[in-house]
Amino acid sequence: MTGTGPDRSPRTRPRVPRPESFGAEPAGERLARIHRSPNFRNGIFRNPEETRRGPSGSAVALAKVYFEKEGRASRAPAGPIPVHPTTVADLARPPATGLRLTWMGHSGVLAEIDGHRVLFDPVWGDRCSPFPFAGPKRLHPVPASLAALGPVDVVVISHDHYDHLDLPTIKELATTDTLFAVPLGVGAHLERWGIPASRLRELDWNESTEIGDLRLTATPARHFCGRGLRNKQHTLWASWVAEGPGHRIFHSGDTGYFSGFRDIGADHGPFDATMIQLGAYSEFWTDIHMTPAEGLRAHLDLQGGRPHGVLLPIHWGTFNLAPHPWAEPGEWTRDAAGEAGQPVAFPRPGEPFEPAGKLPADPWWRGISRPLARPWSRTRPVGTAPGPRSGDLDLAGDR
Repeated sequence: MTGTGPDRSPRTRPRVPRPESFGAEPAGERLARIHRSPNFRNGIFRNPEETRRGPSGSAVALAKVYFEKEGRASRAPAGPIPVHPTTVADLARPPATGLRLTWMGHSGVLAEIDGHRVLFDPVWGDRCSPFPFAGPKRLHPVPASLAALGPVDVVVISHDHYDHLDLPTIKELATTDTLFAVPLGVGAHLERWGIPASRLRELDWNESTEIGDLRLTATPARHFCGRGLRNKQHTLWASWVAEGPGHRIFHSGDTGYFSGFRDIGADHGPFDATMIQLGAYSEFWTDIHMTPAEGLRAHLDLQGGRPHGVLLPIHWGTFNLAPHPWAEPGEWTRDAAGEAGQPVAFPRPGEPFEPAGKLPADPWWRGISRPLARPWSRTRPVGTAPGPRSGDLDLAGDR
């Protein structure tokens, strides 16, 4: 007999609490500000160029790539990743040149610039996932605890994906008095996690905030956002410019290549150093992440079309997030930058360096890299798309 069970209409159905790790949806004045943004159209934030967010091509082909036995083995190092052993002691000494960068793994970088300490995209959790028991697990330990880093003036977040905005990390930072600079809408997550509004600097693209004599500007990127099951695209993603009295640096966040890098360079560059995402790329999502060749091209665009400053590769080595071999971003970047004459820093996780000083150049990954196929051609013009894989294997550890 129908109609005798409980009423399951939407009006009376019990509301399932939103998991804390999902953060919060923007509301109130924050949502009104989002609706006023020139980058928010037809109900969602839009990219500066037409962009496909989800995987392209066949789902079967993507699954085959991910689960192929040999490919799975290549996506992890063959041994422990060498973490710099004296990070804390090294950071206790001020940078001699006024600018020092310490890659903490993935996209996390501590930038000491003209007397200010800026922490980009810190992820200290064991997994980049909404759940502590599942999801991509880090491949090396953090080089130092958050507390051991000492005071941080501002934490800069590029967007709200789990490998850039980490709940355990933010909760620990909430107990300090650091400020947070975030793209428009992301402040809703932080407020839910205990960051008061007074410590937030929430910016749309091309808006700036000043912290002392350091100027931070949110600049465009080509990506997307979302933490929950139904992503409304109501939080913005951004790259960032940090400019002090003596130095300028750029952090790409996550982005596909787009022509806007030239505009950012013209407006804010040239830069003493850029931190460029060039890992977790795939032919299945070419619009939202960059290959090493595209990352180099972005760096050159930011520098007015010529080699200048130092390129620090980020978004590789710490988590297994794409089908490419674990060591491929390092090798490809090294080759492409060498052809272009562009200085690149290859620090071990936790190894501080000053862009105006001696750069870490040792290809440290080779000793723990499995045999590596080289899909790029040494004779191909820098910045163009890779050709088909040759199938030739190069045992990186033997070179």
